[in-house]
This record gives sequence, C-alpha cells and structure tokens, in this order.
Amino acid sequence: MTAPLAPGSVIGIIGGGQLGRMLAMAAARLGYRTIILEPQPGCPAAQVASRQIVAAYDDTAALAELAESSAVVTYEFENVPVAAANALAALVPVFPPPQALEVAQDRVVEKQFLNGIGIQTAHSSPIDNDEQLATALSRYHGNGVLKTRRMGYDGKGQRLFRNAAGGDLSGTWAAMGEVPLILEELVPFEREISVIAARGADGSFRAYDPANNVHRDGILHTSTVPADIAPATAAAAQDAARRILEALDYVGVIGVEFFVLGDGSLLVNEMAPRVHNSGHWTEAACAVSQFEQHIRAVADLPLGMPHRHSDCVMENLIGDDVARMPALLAEPDLVLHLYGKAETRPGRKMGHFTKLRRPAARA
Repeated sequence: MTAPLAPGSVIGIIGGGQLGRMLAMAAARLGYRTIILEPQPGCPAAQVASRQIVAAYDDTAALAELAESSAVVTYEFENVPVAAANALAALVPVFPPPQALEVAQDRVVEKQFLNGIGIQTAHSSPIDNDEQLATALSRYHGNGVLKTRRMGYDGKGQRLFRNAAGGDLSGTWAAMGEVPLILEELVPFEREISVIAARGADGSFRAYDPANNVHRDGILHTSTVPADIAPATAAAAQDAARRILEALDYVGVIGVEFFVLGDGSLLVNEMAPRVHNSGHWTEAACAVSQFEQHIRAVADLPLGMPHRHSDCVMENLIGDDVARMPALLAEPDLVLHLYGKAETRPGRKMGHFTKLRRPAARA
C-alpha cells in the first residue's frame, strides 16, 4: 500500500479465534470492515466481523475470494500455511510478511534466525530419532525440554527431561509422533517476560512495557505490568524486538518471549508474528491496545503511543474459570473480555480479565 487505508475498506483476517475477534473489534472502531477466513462456522471472530468465509486456510477458491474482497490481509495465528500466505501476497498486501511465518513455524529455523542477527537463545539440538535425543541430553547434562519443531502451542507437543542422561529413551520419538523435534537445554531463569512491539510500513517502531508472565500447565496464567526487572533489561528486551522486526521488514504487531537470567541478561524463548496473549493487558491499561496498534500498522496509519495509564494484572480464564464472570464483574477497576466460545473444555481459553492496580508511574 502507498497510502493509508480509507475508512470503510475491508481487512481480511485468516483465523477466527479470540485474537481475530479482538482484531475485528479494533478494526471496527477505526471504521474498517473485516472478513474472516475460518473453517469453523460462527467462530469467535465471525461474531463481531462483517462476514465469514467458511473454508480451510489453504482452500484455493476461498483464498482467491478473500484476496478479491480485501484491501489488505492479516492473520491471527502463526500456523497459517506459508504457501497460502505467499499465494495471497501475489494478489493483495499481506502483513506481517509471509517470511515471518516461515521463520516462526519451525523452532530450529527460528533459533537460527535469531542467532544470526545476534540475539541469544537457549542451546538446542534438532532431534529426529531416539539416538540423537540421547546424545543431546548427555550434552545438556540430562536436562532439557523436547518439543515438536512445528505446530506446538500452549505447552502441547512438549516433554520435560531432568537428570535423564544415560536413561532408556527408546520409544520417545515414536511417542512424540515421529515428527521433527528439537531439544532445548533447560535454562536457570529467574522469570519469564514478553514484549509486544509494532513496526509500521514506514519503519516506525513502538514497544509496550515488558510484562512478567506466569504459566500453569504450559498455558499463560497471568501477565503483570510493570515487570520486576531492571530498566536496562527492559530496554534490552525492547531493542531485541526492534532488531527482529527490522530484520524481517515486518509490518504489524509481534510478541517476543524472553527468559531473564540471574544477571539480568536475556535469552529469547520464542517469537509470535501476531498479536499475543501476554499483550491483552493493553486493552485495559493503554489508550491504544495491541489490537488497534496492529490494525494501524497493516492499514498504514500512524502507530499509537504505547504508554500505559495504569499498572495491571491480566489473567486468563481457562475452562470452567468462565463461571467466575458474575463475581469478577462485581469488582472495581476490572475489564473483562469473554470470547464467545460455545463449548467449555479443560485447558481452553474462554476469556481474560485485566485488573487495574494504580496509575502508572511517570518518569
């Protein structure tokens, strides 16, 4: 695009989950319509969008229809088929660029990319059989996290090893699905943080304050802002996000997760080329949320300032937690968002809330 997207234009969104829902809501506030490509009818995003194309993400006819109907296309999850994104990009602008998907979809490729631009990660080894796993575990003193290289999320496709050097590992690769894996060395980190950052088509950059993240059963439980880290650590995290965005010639919002070591140094855990769960707090504590920021970026509008007006804690509502809604609504200074999912299941994200604590300190 060479000019800001005119009000009333259509933004295509691949994926119909809660992130697509919040993107569609942000787009509507800025005067845009949205079309969702998602195989599940009546998905959370379709409930608030202008229209849904019910089809698979790689359906050729559906992709052509989405391109024909949209001024620009974006996506809400990183497992969009790269071939589909490239096919779309030949017909209509696609942001973030398909290259970001290609990097983020394979954990080995992702680490090679990050290390190649001077960003440190935990040591890791690609694993394609039990023998390679045994060798790598010996190298990491028996401690590591075995993950699928592709398609894992919320702790799925992972197995933890502690003091496992020299043990019987036969059948492990088969139990993991006989797919390409990666073993990541366990890192003695003090906390996990993330940075939500955005880059515009003009190269402008904005980064929100880092959030301190706590996970339960591999799923994000809370994000607290401000994070309990030194200013230099926060600045280093934001700078790493900037370097990633520039290297990818990125347009849109990205989430970058970090391990904070005892000396305040950082290792990148992973990057997500999309709006991110750990940035949901921006919906309540900032004038411009990560969702509006993403729409601004892909629509070639000026990026908003990422300052927060309040300290806060965001908490996910998982499974039956959604039954807490009446009690939560009785609390002051709380912003609740339910995702409109018809079925409650254990481990399923049903919504989130952000509790505002106090006005943010000003420098």
